[in-house]
Amino acid sequence: MSNTAALPLDRSTTELGIIGLGDMGRLYARMFADAGWTVNACDLPERYDELRAEFGGERRISILKDGFAVVRRSDFVIFSVETSSIDAVVARFGPAMKLGSIACGQTSVKAPEIAAFEKYLPDDIQIVTCHSLHGPNVNPHGQPLVVIRHRSDQRSFDFVVGVLEALGSDMVYLDAKEHDRITADTQAVTHVAFLSMGTTWKTQSTFPWENPSYVGGIENVKTIMALRIYGSKWHVYSGLALMNPSVMTQVNQYARSVSDLFKLMIQENEAEFVKRIKTAREFVFGSFERSPILLSDGLLDQFSLSAIPKHQRKPNSHLSLLAIVDCWWNQGIKPYDHLICQTPPFRLLLGITEFLFRNEDMLDEAIQAALYDKSIRPDDCEFYTATKGWVECIGLGSPEAYRQRFEETARFFADRATQGKQVSAKMVELIAQKTHPIASAEDGPKRPIN
Repeated sequence: MSNTAALPLDRSTTELGIIGLGDMGRLYARMFADAGWTVNACDLPERYDELRAEFGGERRISILKDGFAVVRRSDFVIFSVETSSIDAVVARFGPAMKLGSIACGQTSVKAPEIAAFEKYLPDDIQIVTCHSLHGPNVNPHGQPLVVIRHRSDQRSFDFVVGVLEALGSDMVYLDAKEHDRITADTQAVTHVAFLSMGTTWKTQSTFPWENPSYVGGIENVKTIMALRIYGSKWHVYSGLALMNPSVMTQVNQYARSVSDLFKLMIQENEAEFVKRIKTAREFVFGSFERSPILLSDGLLDQFSLSAIPKHQRKPNSHLSLLAIVDCWWNQGIKPYDHLICQTPPFRLLLGITEFLFRNEDMLDEAIQAALYDKSIRPDDCEFYTATKGWVECIGLGSPEAYRQRFEETARFFADRATQGKQVSAKMVELIAQKTHPIASAEDGPKRPIN
C-alpha cells in the first residue's frame, strides 16, 4: 500500500460519507452529525427528493445525488448497503474515491465486502470496516460494534475508531474471517430458530399470544423476537444466511438436532432423550458459574402480549431451545465465548435457553411434555417441518426464495409487527441494563493489537 497524505482530524475540515441511507445508514448519519461531523450521504437517485425533504433541517447532513458526489469529497466513506449489493456498489463508486481516503462497509458478512474492496479500490485507499451488531431500532450505546483493520496505517485506523466512538458502542476488534465464523456460529442458528417459530405459528394459523402453551417469560421472548425479525426487512437476514460461507454447517446441524430429538419424542424414548439433553447441558453450561442473563421469569412478564392468565399456562416442550443446546454440543460451540460478537436476538435466545436449563423443574417439565404431552405434538411437528424448510431454503442460495418464504410469514403477523418492534426494543434495553457486561477481558480482544 502506498504512503498516503496525513488524514485531517479536524472536524471542521474533515467530511464523512455514507452511501446507502436505509435504516442503519440514517442512524449512522444522524449520530455522526450530532457528534459534530459533516456528513455527505446518498441513496438511489429516485429517493433524492424524499431524502432531501427528510434531512432538510439537519445542517450537518448533505444529501447528494449519487455516490460519485459522496466519494469525491469525503475522507471516510461507509458503504451501508446490502451484502448482495456490495460488489456492484463498490465497483461503481470505489475507483472514484478521494486520494488517501478510507473505505468502510457495514455489511453483516465480510468475505464478499473485503473481496469487493480489494478488487475495485485503488491501492492508496485504506480499508477499516465495521459491523454494528444490532438493528436500527436499538440504541447503539453499549451494543457490540466489530471493527476490522484490514488495510490501513495507524493514523487512519485511530481516526476511524474516533469517528465510530460517536455511536457509544462497545468496540470489538477482529479480522474478517473471525467475524464471519462467529456470526455464523451465533446469528445463523438464532435466526433459523426464530424464523421457524414464526412459520410454525403461521402454518398452524395460531397467534402465540392466544395459545396457553405460549404464556410466561420464556414464551414472551420467543414471541417478541419472532415478531421483531418478521417486522424487519427480509434482506437484513438473507445476506448473512446466503453469503456467509460458514452458515450451512451450523444450520444443517440445528436441523439435525431438531430432527433427532423429535424422533426420540415420538418414540417416547425417555432414556436416550434425557441422556442427550443432560449431556448437552453439561457441555454448554457446566456448573452455571456465570451470572444469569435474564435474571428472572418475572422480569420478562411485563413484555407479554397475551391476555391469558399465567396460571392457565400449559407445559411446552421447548423443542426449539433443547435443539439449540444439542446443536452447540454437537458443534463443540461454547456460546458464552461469542458474547463479544452478540446481537440482541442471540443474547435473548441464549438467555431463555440458559433460563430453561438452569431450572431443573422447568427442564423436567419440558422433557415430560416433549415425550408424553400429545397436545403440544402438532406444534412440534410443524416446527420440525419449518426448520427443515428454512434450512433447505438457505441451501438453495436463492434470495428470491428466501424473500418469498420470509414475506409469506411476515404477512401473517403484519398487524402486530410495529408493536413487536417497539416492545422488543424495550426488552433489549432492559436486559442490557440489568445484566452483566457483554464481555470480560478473557472473552476476547477489546482493544486492537497494533
